[in-house]
Amino acid sequence: MTPALSDDPRQVFDRVPFMRLLGLQRERSEGGRARLALPPQPELGNVIGAVHGGALATLLDVAMASAAVSARDFVQTAVTLALHTQFIAPGTGRLVADAQWLHSDGDVAHCRATVTDGQGQLVAQGQGTFRYLPRPHGTAASPT
Repeated sequence: MTPALSDDPRQVFDRVPFMRLLGLQRERSEGGRARLALPPQPELGNVIGAVHGGALATLLDVAMASAAVSARDFVQTAVTLALHTQFIAPGTGRLVADAQWLHSDGDVAHCRATVTDGQGQLVAQGQGTFRYLPRPHGTAASPT
C-alpha cells in the first residue's frame, strides 16, 4: 500500500482507496466540523437489510477524523486512537454523519459524531480520539 497523496490537502480524501470502495462522500470539512454521506449500496447490507455496523462505525470514524484535520486547516493528518460507537436504530437509505472536533490535548484530538437517515432519525453516534501526524508529502498520481 502507498500513502494517499494530493497536491491540495483538502482533496486527499478522494484519493483514499477505502473511501472510494465504500462510496463515502465528503460534503464538507472546515473549521472543526465535517459532514460525510454514505449512499445506499446493497454490498454494505447486513442480515436484516440495514447497513452493516462496520460501515456505520467507519462513517463515524472518518467523519470525526475529517473534523479533526479541518480544525488544523489540513496541515496534518489524523489517525484513530480510540472509537466508541453506539448503534441506535437500523440504518437504511442515504446516511449522513455530522462530526465535530471538541478540543485537542497536544497532538490528540477529541471528537463526536452522529449518523442520521433520510428522515432525520438518529442511527448511530460516537466519540473518538485521534492522533495528529505529519501529512504525507510527495507527487500525487491520478486516482485509480
